[in-house]
Amino acid sequence: MRIPRRPPSFNDLFGRRSHDLNTAVIKHEFNDFTRRCEAGYWPWDKVRMAARSSGVDAELAWLMVKIGRMQRFRSLPLFGTGGYALRFNVPDRVQHELMLIDQQMAGRLLSDEADPLTQHQRERFIISALREEAIASSMLEGAATTRRDAKSLLRSGRKPRTRAERMVVNNYHAIMFIREHRKTPLSVDFTLELQSILTRGTLDREDEVGRFRTDRDDISIVDHRDNEVMHTPPAASELEERLDAFCRFANETPTSGAFIHPVIKACVLHFQIGFDHPFCDGNGRTARALFYWAMLKNDYWLFEFLPISRLIYRSPAKYTKAYLLCETDDFDVTYFLSYKVKIISRARQELREYLQDQQVRQSEARKTLAGDERLNHRQREVVLRASRNPERVLTIADHQSRFAVSYGTARTDLLELSRWGYLTYSADTKRYDFYASDKVRNAEW
Repeated sequence: MRIPRRPPSFNDLFGRRSHDLNTAVIKHEFNDFTRRCEAGYWPWDKVRMAARSSGVDAELAWLMVKIGRMQRFRSLPLFGTGGYALRFNVPDRVQHELMLIDQQMAGRLLSDEADPLTQHQRERFIISALREEAIASSMLEGAATTRRDAKSLLRSGRKPRTRAERMVVNNYHAIMFIREHRKTPLSVDFTLELQSILTRGTLDREDEVGRFRTDRDDISIVDHRDNEVMHTPPAASELEERLDAFCRFANETPTSGAFIHPVIKACVLHFQIGFDHPFCDGNGRTARALFYWAMLKNDYWLFEFLPISRLIYRSPAKYTKAYLLCETDDFDVTYFLSYKVKIISRARQELREYLQDQQVRQSEARKTLAGDERLNHRQREVVLRASRNPERVLTIADHQSRFAVSYGTARTDLLELSRWGYLTYSADTKRYDFYASDKVRNAEW
């Protein structure tokens, strides 16, 4: 992809055009144009093209935009290259999305309606979302598989047979590791362990698993379509200092440092690992995993439902461009923050639509089952439970206990459901195991 055009040097531009700038400010020449620039947080390339089509002096417009941004910048204790500290703004649309994330992703997404998910259904959906995240994160890194095959692999629990399958399984194990260690403070050892889980059995050289790159490792990010170098990470000799700063920043609390919104901090952590590229391989997977760790650490528990990498995978060029815009514009990470917030917004909306659909489906299911006069109230409840959690194993003993009926009644209830196509079963000498049938799994409820 084309590397974004680097903006003109602010100091050089100010030195050449300060007189023209004063005149433009007095005449309010660029007020409407700069407001449009800031509403979308446009980079230099877009400002330049929009200025040309609007008959506006692009250099003066950019100078006014940069002055406004510089007055609002917040610096971070992390660095790009050339001594530039990472810095950011919080545009209005980002502020708005942060508010929605606070309202919805740490609480209830449908606060004005009944929760459409039972506990079993919630866990099933979380596992499904985490599988989707593992699959998409692997495919972003070039795993040659399909979503259908990868989902079948994770459902079956069989051992991976190819490198692509190993990447998918590793990603899933890493996400489960993060769920388990969401409250563990970030450390260099934690980061190494995470990279090990993600990359074991997937690299050409096994000695690159669980270690940081050294000066002997020639690492750069290349566009393989034209072999253009897109990014050269900082020298390996800087990694120890940079990673120490990274972990301190990740572990800071509002009482130990200046407050930064947790979502902004999580996005910055994602950016910094991707920029520093501390490993020979697995940097993107580690960066996305640490974003999840940061969100779950701060109790945004609904992020377990959001397969963010699936949305990144739909348009990977925008993901890469978000990094490049930050690097070419003096490490203004607002570009990356704006990109991530858009992704989160789409994922949040998709989740909301899913939950609303689940409410409709369950309502329709109840109506459909009520119309089958063969079913008693216990059997209707069993089918609803099976539709919410198709992987659940139903037994006669469980049914007998739940409804306080005799063994014979429980056995008849479940065998009738099997005969009528709602359940399937397997039987051995000790017991029957019942499962949701394809009719229930694929019901248009």
